[in-house]
Amino acid sequence: MKSLQLTTKQWAKLREQIKEDYPPSVYLLRAKMRSVLGFTNREHREWSDDGYYKYTMYLDFFNEAQKTFFLLKYGEYIDEH
Repeated sequence: MKSLQLTTKQWAKLREQIKEDYPPSVYLLRAKMRSVLGFTNREHREWSDDGYYKYTMYLDFFNEAQKTFFLLKYGEYIDEH
């Protein structure tokens, strides 16, 4: 299953909306996040050419249907435009 890559800004915006929509157990417990939202989050950092770390958040989906539902529900929060 392919992961969805988000910037830290996109993730912050999305996380705030998830906090409004679900109780804390959903966004604080990985197993609950996976069963309810269909993904787990993973932070990745890499060294950039300007001498700083670049942080990226990945959402790892386990089911194509849940990924599609997620994109329909939260697509506006991860859109760059």
